[in-house]
Amino acid sequence: MAAPGDTRAHQLARDLRTLTQWLNHDILALAGPVLATRQALFDFVVEELGAREPQDARRIRPVRVALQNQRDDLLAFAGVLDEKLATIAQAADVSGYLVRTACLLHRKPSTSTAYWEGWNGLQSQLGDRFRGVIAAVARAMEHTPRSSSLVENLNSRLRPHFTLRRHLGAPYLDLLRFFFNHRRFMRSRRAERKDRSPCELMTGQDHPHWLTLLGLGPLQPQRT
Repeated sequence: MAAPGDTRAHQLARDLRTLTQWLNHDILALAGPVLATRQALFDFVVEELGAREPQDARRIRPVRVALQNQRDDLLAFAGVLDEKLATIAQAADVSGYLVRTACLLHRKPSTSTAYWEGWNGLQSQLGDRFRGVIAAVARAMEHTPRSSSLVENLNSRLRPHFTLRRHLGAPYLDLLRFFFNHRRFMRSRRAERKDRSPCELMTGQDHPHWLTLLGLGPLQPQRT
């Protein structure tokens, strides 16, 4: 028989896994519901994380706080997609529901029975407009940044730093943010970005090396 502590730990792990899956597959996925629905689901996930935070505050709190503070940024793509789908519906003179259904088809594998049932159902309802709507929705989704990709890109940048420390706190996360904002790009496909930091690109003003900004003195030239 498992100890009570082990049972609680396993239940917490299952709950966190479920919340993560909802976030990735139902909220941050490109093919999904309207922005208002995503926001409500996002807030629900944050609340559920908060309810479980006392069980492992050092690990859950940084994630919960980051999600809470960045909700609007993470879901900005959904508002852009909503506008594009509304424009498609108006141009094709069809209901927004059918255009959204065409978008949600992308959630299903193209080899599945559910996909082709949805495909045939849409075709029968849209008639001659079906091909045009499907193509327009595909283009709209192709040119809308995928939030999951943005999040994974952020995770891939942070993961090497997380492996250096077992627990993360606000001071360490603040230092990482400062580092990424003020470290200059050593190379870039765009010439104007090379040897400039994100902060310099945003403000249009130069600043000293990030180590100098931390009060560690001026950067010394490398010895030859």
